[in-house]
Amino acid sequence: MTGLDIKNDALIEVAALVTDSELNILGDGVDVVIKPDDAAVAQMNDFVRDMHTKSGLLKELPHGKTMAEAEAAVMEYISKWVPDPRKAPLGGNSVGTDRVFLSRDMPAVVEHLHYRVIDVSTIKELSRRWFARAYFQAPAKKGGHRALGDIKDSIDELRYYREAVFVPAPGPDSVTAQQIARRITATEGPEAREA
Repeated sequence: MTGLDIKNDALIEVAALVTDSELNILGDGVDVVIKPDDAAVAQMNDFVRDMHTKSGLLKELPHGKTMAEAEAAVMEYISKWVPDPRKAPLGGNSVGTDRVFLSRDMPAVVEHLHYRVIDVSTIKELSRRWFARAYFQAPAKKGGHRALGDIKDSIDELRYYREAVFVPAPGPDSVTAQQIARRITATEGPEAREA
């Protein structure tokens, strides 16, 4: 994006990777540079301009696809792996902003996705608070602020947190899970849990 302002900024690159429930990537994914209008490029702040210059995205913009072509490419890839609408959640880091831009610019994609999201940044923030050692050992990002690279980073990050902070598969047995649920719902706050 040229920035985070939905009224003035433009979506300039879109990518998608579909995974199975075990976070295995299906297919090669899709990555499309979108040609923005000149006004969107002109109003980019220095931070964003520098980021897109360093990543090489800025020089690719004049040769980008139209928004309609980009939306069609994303739909083709997602539909190949998830043909039924409302099954695939949007996933990644801080995807709330992504969804707002997709809603504006690629409504067919948003309509095909499930309304739920898998926001890796939520898991990251919880890990920072509850599992600081795991948080500080998370894998370094390698995506270089490009759409497809950032998605791959998010998948790697989710794989890491799954192994580092979640209960190992297959998880607790039903009796243990029921005991935890009863204990949690029987308390009103930290003071009650300590009693």
